[in-house]
Amino acid sequence: MDKNKLQKIAKLIRYYILASTTKAGSGHLTSSLSATDLMVGLMFGWMFRFDLEDPKYLNNDRLIFSKGHASPLFYALWAVARNSPSTFSLIREGELKNFRRFTSRLEGHPTLQFPYTEAATGSLGQGLSIGLGMALNAKLEKLPYKTYVLMGDSEVAEGSVWEAMEIATYYKLNNLVGIIDVNRLGQRGETLHGYDMKVYENKAKAFGWETVVIDGHDMGEILKAFNKATPTTLAAKTAIPPCAEGDKPMMIIAKTLKGKGVSFLEDKDGWHGKVLNQEQFKDAVEELGEIDKSIRGTIVKPEKIQISKSKLKIKSKFQNPNYKLGDNVATRKAYGDALVKIAEADHRVVALDAETSNSTCSETLKKFAPERFFEMFIAEQNMVGTALGLSRRGKIPFVSTFAAFFTRAFDQIRMSQYSNANIKFVGSHAGVSIGEDGASQMALEDISMFRAVHGSTVLYPSDAVSAEKLTAAAAEHKGNVFIRTTRSATPVVYKSTEKFKIGGSKVLKKSSKDKVTVIGAGITLHEALKAYDELRKKNINIRVIDLYSVKPIDVETIKKAAQETKAIITVEDHYHEGGIGEAVLYCLAELVKVQVPVYILAVRKIARSGKPEELLRYEEIDSTAIVKKVLALRNTN
Repeated sequence: MDKNKLQKIAKLIRYYILASTTKAGSGHLTSSLSATDLMVGLMFGWMFRFDLEDPKYLNNDRLIFSKGHASPLFYALWAVARNSPSTFSLIREGELKNFRRFTSRLEGHPTLQFPYTEAATGSLGQGLSIGLGMALNAKLEKLPYKTYVLMGDSEVAEGSVWEAMEIATYYKLNNLVGIIDVNRLGQRGETLHGYDMKVYENKAKAFGWETVVIDGHDMGEILKAFNKATPTTLAAKTAIPPCAEGDKPMMIIAKTLKGKGVSFLEDKDGWHGKVLNQEQFKDAVEELGEIDKSIRGTIVKPEKIQISKSKLKIKSKFQNPNYKLGDNVATRKAYGDALVKIAEADHRVVALDAETSNSTCSETLKKFAPERFFEMFIAEQNMVGTALGLSRRGKIPFVSTFAAFFTRAFDQIRMSQYSNANIKFVGSHAGVSIGEDGASQMALEDISMFRAVHGSTVLYPSDAVSAEKLTAAAAEHKGNVFIRTTRSATPVVYKSTEKFKIGGSKVLKKSSKDKVTVIGAGITLHEALKAYDELRKKNINIRVIDLYSVKPIDVETIKKAAQETKAIITVEDHYHEGGIGEAVLYCLAELVKVQVPVYILAVRKIARSGKPEELLRYEEIDSTAIVKKVLALRNTN
């Protein structure tokens, strides 16, 4: 591509950035202006390959704006893009004037409403992890596409960026290219390293990346840098670019000016997130000079690759578990067994683990299909971001660690909901019942956390059969799913032919004489069953419900129990706030005709080390506590 033409495109892009943000009255124009030359050089300099009419095409190069606030640049780039004189993108320039309007798909930060958005961004520091997942997918599927991630210099202070960098090196992802827009100024002033380019370079090299430091406004240097990352020639515009030499990912570190192109904005503090008034806009456009609104940037189409349809089909049906009633099996082990079965049935299933696979039991997949198991080490934020990248490229990632450690990745989990993620989170060692390891290892907030995510599903199997069946159900379900598994071995209470659907529950004990309904899940279901046996000796009948699907919850079964018994007791190895008890209260909130009291037995004390049975008794969520509560209610009535 002619450098002169690229510079003309960059000028047009800058005009659109100024016009769209001024029209909207908000937006991040200076952060967009700084990266304009970089992105024009990448997209229209014959390196980037993308079918504009088919954004989901499997062999498209991927572009992620980790600095999502630079969305005015992002949208403008695609608006001027074409594959040929007769083929344009799915967005036209006229749409840019609707930037940030309620009815527009051009939101303040990119979302999937915009067809060229790979993943929703805006919470800084997450894009490189997402790109890592997409690059892993390319390696796994032996596809030649490359993944590019634009980052701001402020966001590389986030630890998740460096987590991603070390894992990208570990997996030798020479198909991943990072771009740091070093414009020196953050939201409130100078960034951590300012213009000390050597620091950025040394850090990237220390993490094993190939580095190139450039002037981010010199189109010759920009093209040379991208050509190094993506070797190509103008004579072979449609050829598949080979990976960069060696087995290292590439980091392009570009020195830029925030507000580049408008002198009264360039390298000036105090303009982050602010826009021009009409007079300033007029002055800025005048300074840009003559603008050719007819010019377009050409993107090379990738080579078409055919994948056999048979490869995309499930090979075999999920087989029933091979457990017997009364067997003592930990649900985490059953999860591991199920993982192999569903991976054998569906090639899209992959597993990621944070160096806990021998405890979560995800190591079963590593033994069965090592190429589909990714060790992410103790870096949970990057693990979740990587899973999102894999999910966006069509994989079904199962992500496992101790349930407590998902809390540190909650922002990544939260953000994934805006990318229509299809991730299966599996948290083991939940609750005080893990025993002697103590409070730091006990997940007591996890149900609450995952319940809060829009559209999520929360499953809590109580035995090996339900664990296998619910793992399979999670794989088939579209959307984020959290499966809570238990450390201790628990008795098998279901036949292997039992069916489990998301949104259901199981009534294990029921009679016409039931005075109280006890609802448990996981470890507390077994405590409820023990309490049932104790109370039967006293000729007291209780109903016992296994609430294996916490979200969505089985409203009808719970309402029926409320109508047929005089009280409901929920028992959970989780804090009171946001757990099973509150889920039950929520689904009974509209039951006006029947005023049934709900009593919540939950963890209310700071836990400590001890035997599981000691801790369940200490927190008053064991069978003894259930019996005591039932007797107290009977005496009251």
